[in-house]
Amino acid sequence: MVAFLGKRLLLFVSSYLAFSFLTCTSNKTSTTTTYIVQIDKWAKPALFVDHVRWYSSIVKSVTSKPSKVDDSEDEDRIIYTYHTAFHGIAARLNQEEVERLQEKHGVMAVFPETVYHLHTTRSPLFLGLENRYGTSVWSDRLSQSDVIVGVLDTGIWPESPSFNDTEMGPVPGHWKGKCEIGRAFDRHHCNRKIIGARVFYRGYEAASGKINERDEYKSPRDQDGHGTHTAATVAGSAVHGANLFGYAYGTAQGMAPGARIVPYKVCWTGGCFSSDILSAVDQAVADGVNVLSISLGGGVASYYRDSLAVAAFGAMEKGVFISCSAGNGGPDPVSLTNVSPWITTVGASTMDRDFPAIVKLGTGEILTGTSLYRGRRTLSTQKQYPIIYPGSNSSSPTPSSLCLEGTLDSHAVAGKIVICDRGISPRVQKGQVVKDAGGVGMILSNTAVNGEELVADSHLLPAVAVGETTGKLIKHYVSRDRKASATLLFLGTKVGIKPSPVVAAFSSRGPNFLSLEILKPDVVAPGVNILAAWTGDTGPSSLPTDPRRTRFNILSGTSMSCPHVSGIAALLKARHPDWSPAAIKSALMTTAYVHDNTFHPLKDASTGVPSTPYDHGAGHINPSKALDPGLIYDIGAQDYFEFLCAQGLTPSQLTAFAKFSNRKCLQHFANPGDLNYPAISPVFPENTKVSVLTLRRTVTNVGPPNSNYHVAVSPFRGALVEVDPRTLNFTGVHQKLSYKVTFKTRSRQTAPEFGHLTWKSKEHKVRSPIVITWLPPL
Repeated sequence: MVAFLGKRLLLFVSSYLAFSFLTCTSNKTSTTTTYIVQIDKWAKPALFVDHVRWYSSIVKSVTSKPSKVDDSEDEDRIIYTYHTAFHGIAARLNQEEVERLQEKHGVMAVFPETVYHLHTTRSPLFLGLENRYGTSVWSDRLSQSDVIVGVLDTGIWPESPSFNDTEMGPVPGHWKGKCEIGRAFDRHHCNRKIIGARVFYRGYEAASGKINERDEYKSPRDQDGHGTHTAATVAGSAVHGANLFGYAYGTAQGMAPGARIVPYKVCWTGGCFSSDILSAVDQAVADGVNVLSISLGGGVASYYRDSLAVAAFGAMEKGVFISCSAGNGGPDPVSLTNVSPWITTVGASTMDRDFPAIVKLGTGEILTGTSLYRGRRTLSTQKQYPIIYPGSNSSSPTPSSLCLEGTLDSHAVAGKIVICDRGISPRVQKGQVVKDAGGVGMILSNTAVNGEELVADSHLLPAVAVGETTGKLIKHYVSRDRKASATLLFLGTKVGIKPSPVVAAFSSRGPNFLSLEILKPDVVAPGVNILAAWTGDTGPSSLPTDPRRTRFNILSGTSMSCPHVSGIAALLKARHPDWSPAAIKSALMTTAYVHDNTFHPLKDASTGVPSTPYDHGAGHINPSKALDPGLIYDIGAQDYFEFLCAQGLTPSQLTAFAKFSNRKCLQHFANPGDLNYPAISPVFPENTKVSVLTLRRTVTNVGPPNSNYHVAVSPFRGALVEVDPRTLNFTGVHQKLSYKVTFKTRSRQTAPEFGHLTWKSKEHKVRSPIVITWLPPL
């Protein structure tokens, strides 16, 4: 595990980011780029009739332009105007203009444009949303129908049967949005399931030039497939007989099949730009969405410099639940994105379904891997094919061992099965490289980064993915036998896999270096080999050379786990419409489980050893339990603001989060760990004289009116943990009771210690993970 960065790492990283930003933006006074400008809406001078004219005046006062340039250029400089979750503009400015702008009355913050990237069936049964006897938590479809989920992604393929609106009632009365039309997307493509659709591209075009409308839909239509897949995972209608070339055959259904979907297309061929994302969040809140699902990430910046975090704060204030993917940077530590405490950050895990395939060596040895290959090219099971490994015997992959484009010798590869190391390029692209070089098959071998985690892909030639250990065994066989051979067999779909779930190796990991007191990710959810709807414009491998078309596809990534949580949040909102976003998150976290289907602790796919809260957060989501959590840890907007105050943000930095009311620091928290978060993370400072820390929590009873709870705490090597009081006796629903947890150091540990605190009643167990950190002495 991490051996351990403390706040000095934070200072180092912050300094590095600041240096990098200054280095990248210096000497660019003549080039305009996009900046997001947050402006205090209450500071508008009375002489302006509206905010739009005031914003235009501000931009005009700072822009540098030749005298002959028409005044309309000032208005052209403004790309977006934000009014709801965020207040201000996105504008094209050069560095000198930005410096002048920052001095203007009412300007609160300026964010440089950031490029975000996508974090790219059986899950309802696996998650317990239905059972083998047909009963389910979906029985109350009517209440779900009032919940609207906004999906920020690549758009939607409206013809998919997953978006059928049969048996759905009228559009909810609180919906205020619209169905934007464009190329291949007309008003009739919206229905009672897809109740609206919008596109956002001005930031993208300002940075990358005009979208080529012959190659890309400048409309809500999705040609990438990612957005269609995530939208269907959130709230797709039931489709019987869904499959990918026969794999994963069954009924595909979203987590909240009765909820409404609104795609907000923010991602294009060249990425997803923060000004577009911010405009989409702002518009979605104004449109009336209840849940936002955002499977995107763009690195980590300080809370006040992260435009998505600031916009999400505003959405949270309006009662909107925001779910974001944790990222696919695992298993490296400190690889998380979207770490703000008011965002629910979702990691990825496996399900109990697999797609086994076999590598049969010339020695007769049979090795197991995975694949979704189903094509015209097949390898005979009665014949052996020569194997080649284009790498060296060293443990370090090379360009040729990674099967990168242009690295394979067709004379050496033709007619053979090629072993390719995983990494750098997309997995399916490696198969295309092998195919182009004349290879007849591929064995995709994990490296140490991926360990034993297996991710299935719809390859364009016979191919099997194997774990690191199996890969090494095959490479050793090839290195010692000049006549090494093999064949590949594909065995279809298998369920009941044990152990499961397992934390995916690619799932990004903590700790959250911005705030060690806030555990991230919050939870994990299914994100490996997920079947859901797909675009009709792109093959299942997403390669331009793939001519195949299918209504469903199987994908992996935290992009897939995020919409699972978004959909479950929609279910919780339908069942408990008065719950805040924090209450929904609390229910998900305190009911999550940390043991697999063999009753052992959850494992990390990259190592095979038990995972920690830095890998799985509070645990794996348990929707049926989350609907009735017993107690919740609620958090209001002022509480989050107090957390930021305790983080040491300056008054000018805090103004970014005070847009809807004149918030002030009331000094409610002794330290950031006092935020009423469902996870408890005391951080002992570098000063070894500080040996006692006390954190406070308040729980709200959402179970039976008369409920009695007693506490249980796991033991820790480095600290004694005392809870006061040890019992909580409720006499009414919505009653709040508080307790405090005191940590007394017995011996400072060099690595974090993990455990849990659980409140137990006759009906409920309310579990909070604990992470104790001792920062290295100065």
